[in-house]
Amino acid sequence: MSFRPTPTAPRFTRGGALAELLTQRIAIIDGAMGTMIQRHKLTEADFRGTRFTDHPTDLKGNNDLLVLTRPDVIREIHAQYLAAGADLIETNTFGATRVAQEDYGLGHIAREMNVAAARVAREAADAHATPEHPRFVAGALGPTPRTASISPDVNDPGARNTSFDELRDAYREQAEGLLEGGCDLFLVETIFDTLNAKAAIFALDELMEDTGERLPVIISGTVTDASGRILSGQTVAAFWHSVRHARPLAIGLNCALGAAVMRPYIEELSKVAADTFVSCYPNAGLPNPMSETGFDETPEVTGSLMEEFARSGFLNIAGGCCGTTPAHIAEIASRVGRYRPRSRHDPLFSGLLAA
Repeated sequence: MSFRPTPTAPRFTRGGALAELLTQRIAIIDGAMGTMIQRHKLTEADFRGTRFTDHPTDLKGNNDLLVLTRPDVIREIHAQYLAAGADLIETNTFGATRVAQEDYGLGHIAREMNVAAARVAREAADAHATPEHPRFVAGALGPTPRTASISPDVNDPGARNTSFDELRDAYREQAEGLLEGGCDLFLVETIFDTLNAKAAIFALDELMEDTGERLPVIISGTVTDASGRILSGQTVAAFWHSVRHARPLAIGLNCALGAAVMRPYIEELSKVAADTFVSCYPNAGLPNPMSETGFDETPEVTGSLMEEFARSGFLNIAGGCCGTTPAHIAEIASRVGRYRPRSRHDPLFSGLLAA
């Protein structure tokens, strides 16, 4: 299959520019998309638009669909994060796989969603980019609501509601759309099941082998509680060793925890993943329905915690997840910019750095 991505700088060159940036300073990734969408107080009619007026199931809450029905909202959110100092923005595709969209009866338009999302992000990034400050679009591949390692039935430990092959095919379709839309890199994020992540990695490797397009890949896991393990049972170190064969540009942690609780796990990851860059984008503390964002931490609190991570030498990429806003990202950017990025000994990316 032939792909015609949105015109932009050559992919390998842009990947090289990002890799070089990560050696020079701590790069900033954006904050929460869902939190910002909630601020718009969109209705069922907004999610449906004119195209899906007669769709038989409710669509409110299907945030990925907004790239087709309210792209203006998504474009504005991207622009706010870019104005706050983000170097990387994620496409609005966290749940834009066929597997996830089947819950809404929209699996058949999953690829279309990803193409549209990447194009919206690409337009926003290019509008804010300058030669001195390039901006990058990360094609986001979320975890899906189904897991290949964990039974959905407590009475049947061997039961599964998906398979490796189904996940691989869904991720391949998603990645094709993101590539066509013009993303600069792929971000496999919020990983709670390493087998799901392996399906995504396999799909990306197949796609890049078939197309000859070699985009950087960032992998970000989710430690679910104070046990220090992801949901499928691996420690941070075990998680890294399970995915390091993918040769990611960066490995990191995001979601589930605020920075204060995440600290020992990002410290561990920064030590064991010596040959790659490290990213971290935590939640804004704990959920708090009484706050404006639904989470505890103000921008100043999150920013101060991330500054300590930077001062301790843990970070190459910093940003925020659930509950964070452009104000949080601006505060993080201001604070971590005072520190040198984490160093890593890595002959792996010499080709990228020379691009």
